[in-house]
Amino acid sequence: MANESHVQRRPADGGVSSGNVDSTDKQQVRLTTILTALQQSGSVSVEGLSKELDVSLVTIRRDLDALETQGLLRRTHGGAISIEPFFYEPFKNDRSFQAQVERFADEKRRIGRAAAAVIKEGEIIALTPGTTTTEVIRGIPLNHRVTVVTSTVNVAMELSKRKDLDVFVTGGHLRGEWFSLVGPTAAQSLSHLSIHTLFIGADGVDSKQGVTCFSPDESQLNSTMVKHAQRKIAVLDHSKFGVVAGWRICPATELDILITDSGATDEMLEPFEKAQVSVMRV
Repeated sequence: MANESHVQRRPADGGVSSGNVDSTDKQQVRLTTILTALQQSGSVSVEGLSKELDVSLVTIRRDLDALETQGLLRRTHGGAISIEPFFYEPFKNDRSFQAQVERFADEKRRIGRAAAAVIKEGEIIALTPGTTTTEVIRGIPLNHRVTVVTSTVNVAMELSKRKDLDVFVTGGHLRGEWFSLVGPTAAQSLSHLSIHTLFIGADGVDSKQGVTCFSPDESQLNSTMVKHAQRKIAVLDHSKFGVVAGWRICPATELDILITDSGATDEMLEPFEKAQVSVMRV
């Protein structure tokens, strides 16, 4: 009988000797799969991921630790949950802020995930303030060499641990209750930028009146972003359709893509499709 010490066993992760280092490509696929699952459900388990990805529990724990180090999730006993930035804590008693975060949260998460999927490697992207655009940044693919331009402090803080991203924050006056920077300094900081893709959140959208918001300061800065953007994508849940706020960001005809949720009816979307806006309903 052969000496047992010379028998090569098949390792738990399949196919490779336990002495070999896990390939970067394979790990990258796993990390992306884990983040996608987390975006969809809000939590994942080590055991469930191990079965789904056909790797050992040790490998999954190592992957989750790596993602936590990058600030992309929070580890729990037996798994991980979506990260909820600590700096939101003081605002939990502010019902105007918290109500906006909670309103159509699932729909906004789906919209954000769909929007993030259209980001191309090496792009300069920008985002207007809002809870839906915040969901977009949470889905930015790993290692895409993306530059993120934001006028929103919470977005900058949330991305601060993403070492694979280059984050540019405009200057300006802080509109504290919504974390946004506004004013002429903020607009001026965009003057030398060429934005590949702009994700636009808003308080309302109407085929005739366009994309609108309630803040004149934000509308002015967001309009400046529109002027500097090659591709303009509105990310709006179905409750925003037919709403006309006081200040216009851009006409509907300026939009290239409109991403919304399944609550938006054909009747709501038809005018935008007639205006040659590409509509995605998720």
